[in-house]
Amino acid sequence: MRIDLNADVGESFGAYAIGHDPGLMTSITSANVAAGFHAGDPSVLRSTIRLAKAHGVAVGAHPGFPDLAGFGRRDMKVSPREAEDFVLYQIAAVAGVAAAEGVTLQHVKPHGALFNMAMRDADLASAIARATAAFSPDLMLFGLPDSELLQAGRAERLRVVAEAFADRAYEADGSLVSRSKSGAVIHDVSAVVARAVRMAKDGTVTAIDGTVLKLRPDTICVHSDTPGADDLAARLRAALGDAGVSVRAIGAA
Repeated sequence: MRIDLNADVGESFGAYAIGHDPGLMTSITSANVAAGFHAGDPSVLRSTIRLAKAHGVAVGAHPGFPDLAGFGRRDMKVSPREAEDFVLYQIAAVAGVAAAEGVTLQHVKPHGALFNMAMRDADLASAIARATAAFSPDLMLFGLPDSELLQAGRAERLRVVAEAFADRAYEADGSLVSRSKSGAVIHDVSAVVARAVRMAKDGTVTAIDGTVLKLRPDTICVHSDTPGADDLAARLRAALGDAGVSVRAIGAA
């Protein structure tokens, strides 16, 4: 039994420090690196990839809406062509810097509102999948299980990766509870750790209304901007190991 542990990183920019990247890199196995649209900047991008390489963490692109002010968490109305183009642009930016550092890009994981909208919007999901496949058919595409995004990835013959969120509440339909609602983010560390182990071993999680959902995730996300995220990631990895779950990058043999 194995699981990948990923985190959204490289989201500082300019004078603004966001996240706990150095601490997280000691526990995670895959890093989703921001490309400057929702967060990040060229210097942060390069230093984050170097940090991931130093810790043996696989690197992925984390494209988001062009929305620094809203941290990419606000819904935006864009055409499929616009989405395809700005996702491709961001993948290329992360992959290009990674290549300069001797790192091959492993995957693509959309950020924030782009991720959530693509779960249910088939046209947007297809645009993201096309951009990913256009850059390289060898890239993996992360998304919620049974989502439009993973269906679109399969249609483009990409390897798709089912992702779960130990620190986020779920609706009964398998979508994430909106951050605008109370209880959307789970702050009880013990509860988050227990949920992660259950997700990895049993493939289930309890939704906000009590419904038990079947997930069968390949990877579990830790949000880097959550207070104490580095400690949480360390506890998650230790608990998964204690439960007999091998924690490895999704692309590792």
